[in-house]
Amino acid sequence: MSDDPTTPPATSPPDTPPATASGAPVPPADRPTGLSATALPTRRPPTAPPNHPTDQRKPHLLAGRITRGGSGPCYGLVTDDDREYALHGPGMGTFAAGTTVLVTVGPADPAASCGPGTPASIVKISPVG
Repeated sequence: MSDDPTTPPATSPPDTPPATASGAPVPPADRPTGLSATALPTRRPPTAPPNHPTDQRKPHLLAGRITRGGSGPCYGLVTDDDREYALHGPGMGTFAAGTTVLVTVGPADPAASCGPGTPASIVKISPVG
């Protein structure tokens, strides 16, 4: 070192990463790499509304309240949207009027007449809650 006041003080080189053969800088090993220059994929906006409701339940699954109960084989059911069903299912158990149930239904038995409502046969029935 020289004591000459006109000589600028020695400085350390700037903290720049070394370049690769392509000229792109390479980050030091103790630093995380930068984010990718590629854009993330995004969904396109819809061109039209969906053809069917997207949160529609399966048509063979009903939830509602028993309106005509007992030990069967006929039961009445009203769903939350006030649709009435006449359900037929021998040996399905005893359900009191007012019981909330989840019912898997199948095609109606043409020989059964269980009162007012859309006829259906019970595949499975279980109380809720």
